[in-house]
Amino acid sequence: MAKARSNKGIGKFFLGVAVTIVLFTIGFFLYLKFGPHPVAVADAPFPFERQVVKTPLKARIKRQMQHAPFGISEDVFEEGAHIYQAQCAMCHGTPGHDSLLAKHMYPAAPQLWKKHGPHGVVGVSDDEAGSTYWIVANGIRLTGMPSFTHVLSDREMWEVSLLLKNADQELPDPVNQILNGPAARKP
Repeated sequence: MAKARSNKGIGKFFLGVAVTIVLFTIGFFLYLKFGPHPVAVADAPFPFERQVVKTPLKARIKRQMQHAPFGISEDVFEEGAHIYQAQCAMCHGTPGHDSLLAKHMYPAAPQLWKKHGPHGVVGVSDDEAGSTYWIVANGIRLTGMPSFTHVLSDREMWEVSLLLKNADQELPDPVNQILNGPAARKP
Protein backbone atom coordinates (compact mmCIF):
# COMPACT_ATOMS: atom_id res chain seq x y z
CA MET A 1 0.00 0.00 0.00
CA ALA A 2 2.86 2.39 0.78
CA LYS A 3 4.35 1.48 -2.59
CA ALA A 4 1.09 2.39 -4.38
CA ARG A 5 1.03 5.80 -2.66
CA SER A 6 4.65 6.35 -3.57
CA ASN A 7 3.94 5.53 -7.24
CA LYS A 8 0.95 7.90 -7.24
CA GLY A 9 3.14 10.66 -5.74
CA ILE A 10 5.79 10.13 -8.42
CA GLY A 11 3.12 10.10 -11.13
CA LYS A 12 1.66 13.39 -9.85
CA PHE A 13 5.13 14.90 -9.69
CA PHE A 14 5.87 14.01 -13.33
CA LEU A 15 2.43 15.20 -14.40
CA GLY A 16 3.12 18.51 -12.66
CA VAL A 17 6.48 18.81 -14.43
CA ALA A 18 4.87 18.03 -17.80
CA VAL A 19 2.06 20.55 -17.26
CA THR A 20 4.60 23.20 -16.19
CA ILE A 21 6.68 22.62 -19.34
CA VAL A 22 3.59 22.81 -21.57
CA LEU A 23 2.34 26.00 -19.88
CA PHE A 24 5.79 27.59 -20.04
CA THR A 25 6.08 26.72 -23.75
CA ILE A 26 2.64 28.19 -24.51
CA GLY A 27 3.41 31.30 -22.46
CA PHE A 28 6.77 31.77 -24.20
CA PHE A 29 5.13 31.38 -27.64
CA LEU A 30 2.44 33.93 -26.71
CA TYR A 31 5.12 36.32 -25.47
CA LEU A 32 7.01 35.99 -28.76
CA LYS A 33 3.83 36.37 -30.79
CA PHE A 34 2.22 39.30 -28.95
CA GLY A 35 4.81 40.81 -26.61
CA PRO A 36 6.70 44.06 -27.10
CA HIS A 37 10.10 42.93 -28.35
CA PRO A 38 13.24 44.93 -29.02
CA VAL A 39 13.49 44.14 -32.73
CA ALA A 40 14.14 47.61 -34.14
CA VAL A 41 17.70 48.94 -34.28
CA ALA A 42 16.89 51.77 -31.85
CA ASP A 43 15.34 49.42 -29.22
CA ALA A 44 17.20 48.48 -26.05
CA PRO A 45 18.71 44.98 -26.22
CA PHE A 46 17.25 41.91 -24.54
CA PRO A 47 18.72 41.24 -21.09
CA PHE A 48 22.02 39.33 -21.48
CA GLU A 49 21.78 39.57 -25.29
CA ARG A 50 25.42 40.64 -25.68
CA GLN A 51 26.66 37.82 -23.44
CA VAL A 52 24.61 35.25 -25.35
CA VAL A 53 26.65 36.12 -28.45
CA LYS A 54 30.05 37.09 -26.97
CA THR A 55 30.71 34.14 -24.66
CA PRO A 56 30.32 31.32 -27.20
CA LEU A 57 31.95 33.47 -29.91
CA LYS A 58 35.12 33.96 -27.87
CA ALA A 59 35.24 30.26 -26.99
CA ARG A 60 34.85 29.17 -30.62
CA ILE A 61 37.46 31.62 -31.91
CA LYS A 62 39.89 30.40 -29.26
CA ARG A 63 39.34 26.78 -30.36
CA GLN A 64 39.62 27.46 -34.09
CA MET A 65 42.10 30.34 -34.27
CA GLN A 66 44.91 29.98 -36.82
CA HIS A 67 48.17 31.84 -37.30
CA ALA A 68 49.02 33.92 -40.34
CA PRO A 69 50.79 31.90 -43.05
CA PHE A 70 53.03 34.92 -43.84
CA GLY A 71 54.50 37.91 -42.04
CA ILE A 72 53.85 41.61 -42.24
CA SER A 73 55.39 43.96 -44.80
CA GLU A 74 54.51 47.21 -46.51
CA ASP A 75 53.13 45.19 -49.44
CA VAL A 76 50.87 43.18 -47.13
CA PHE A 77 49.62 46.40 -45.51
CA GLU A 78 49.02 48.06 -48.91
CA GLU A 79 47.04 45.08 -50.21
CA GLY A 80 45.14 44.92 -46.92
CA ALA A 81 44.37 48.66 -47.17
CA HIS A 82 42.95 48.25 -50.70
CA ILE A 83 40.73 45.39 -49.54
CA TYR A 84 39.72 47.23 -46.38
CA GLN A 85 38.79 50.35 -48.35
CA ALA A 86 36.67 48.30 -50.78
CA GLN A 87 35.02 45.86 -48.36
CA CYS A 88 35.19 47.15 -44.78
CA ALA A 89 35.40 50.96 -44.62
CA MET A 90 31.70 51.51 -45.28
CA CYS A 91 30.80 49.96 -41.92
CA HIS A 92 34.05 50.22 -39.92
CA GLY A 93 35.37 53.65 -40.94
CA THR A 94 38.88 54.76 -41.82
CA PRO A 95 41.56 56.59 -39.80
CA GLY A 96 39.98 59.82 -38.61
CA HIS A 97 36.64 59.11 -40.35
CA ASP A 98 33.90 57.20 -38.53
CA SER A 99 31.26 55.44 -40.61
CA LEU A 100 27.92 57.24 -40.58
CA LEU A 101 26.21 53.97 -41.49
CA ALA A 102 27.58 52.21 -38.40
CA LYS A 103 25.80 54.55 -36.01
CA HIS A 104 22.46 53.29 -37.30
CA MET A 105 23.23 49.56 -37.07
CA TYR A 106 22.46 47.27 -34.15
CA PRO A 107 24.74 46.47 -32.71
CA ALA A 108 26.77 49.41 -34.00
CA ALA A 109 29.70 48.27 -36.13
CA PRO A 110 32.96 48.92 -34.27
CA GLN A 111 35.09 51.69 -35.70
CA LEU A 112 38.36 49.88 -36.31
CA TRP A 113 40.62 52.95 -36.43
CA LYS A 114 39.28 54.62 -33.30
CA LYS A 115 40.66 54.35 -29.77
CA HIS A 116 38.32 52.74 -27.25
CA GLY A 117 38.28 51.25 -23.79
CA PRO A 118 40.23 52.25 -20.70
CA HIS A 119 43.61 51.57 -22.36
CA GLY A 120 42.88 53.46 -25.58
CA VAL A 121 43.17 50.40 -27.81
CA VAL A 122 42.82 51.15 -31.52
CA GLY A 123 40.12 48.96 -33.09
CA VAL A 124 41.05 45.29 -32.76
CA SER A 125 44.82 45.84 -32.56
CA ASP A 126 44.85 44.14 -29.15
CA ASP A 127 43.36 40.95 -30.63
CA GLU A 128 45.39 38.24 -32.29
CA ALA A 129 45.41 38.51 -36.09
CA GLY A 130 43.99 34.96 -36.12
CA SER A 131 40.97 36.14 -34.13
CA THR A 132 40.26 38.93 -36.62
CA TYR A 133 40.81 36.50 -39.50
CA TRP A 134 38.24 34.11 -37.98
CA ILE A 135 35.68 36.92 -37.75
CA VAL A 136 36.34 38.08 -41.32
CA ALA A 137 36.13 34.52 -42.63
CA ASN A 138 33.09 33.38 -40.63
CA GLY A 139 31.15 36.52 -39.74
CA ILE A 140 29.20 36.88 -36.50
CA ARG A 141 25.54 35.95 -36.22
CA LEU A 142 23.13 38.55 -34.87
CA THR A 143 25.53 41.44 -35.58
CA GLY A 144 25.40 42.21 -39.29
CA MET A 145 29.03 41.10 -39.75
CA PRO A 146 28.97 38.85 -42.83
CA SER A 147 31.30 36.02 -43.75
CA PHE A 148 33.80 37.03 -46.44
CA THR A 149 34.86 33.48 -47.30
CA HIS A 150 33.08 33.63 -50.66
CA VAL A 151 34.13 37.23 -51.36
CA LEU A 152 37.82 37.34 -50.44
CA SER A 153 40.62 34.84 -50.86
CA ASP A 154 42.34 33.34 -47.84
CA ARG A 155 45.36 35.58 -48.48
CA GLU A 156 43.18 38.71 -48.74
CA MET A 157 41.47 37.94 -45.43
CA TRP A 158 44.89 37.54 -43.80
CA GLU A 159 46.12 40.82 -45.33
CA VAL A 160 43.18 42.73 -43.86
CA SER A 161 43.57 40.96 -40.51
CA LEU A 162 47.29 41.75 -40.31
CA LEU A 163 46.61 45.38 -41.24
CA LEU A 164 44.01 45.69 -38.46
CA LYS A 165 46.31 43.98 -35.95
CA ASN A 166 48.75 46.82 -36.62
CA ALA A 167 46.22 49.68 -36.65
CA ASP A 168 47.81 51.11 -33.51
CA GLN A 169 51.22 51.36 -35.21
CA GLU A 170 52.51 54.04 -37.56
CA LEU A 171 51.68 52.76 -41.02
CA PRO A 172 53.66 53.60 -44.17
CA ASP A 173 52.47 56.68 -46.11
CA PRO A 174 51.20 54.68 -49.12
CA VAL A 175 48.95 52.66 -46.77
CA ASN A 176 47.57 55.81 -45.16
CA GLN A 177 46.94 57.31 -48.60
CA ILE A 178 44.95 54.22 -49.62
CA LEU A 179 42.94 54.23 -46.39
CA ASN A 180 42.25 57.94 -46.59
CA GLY A 181 41.55 57.98 -50.32
CA PRO A 182 38.45 59.50 -51.94
CA ALA A 183 36.12 56.80 -50.59
CA ALA A 184 37.06 57.73 -46.99
CA ARG A 185 35.71 61.26 -47.46
CA LYS A 186 32.28 60.26 -48.73
CA PRO A 187 29.47 60.39 -46.11
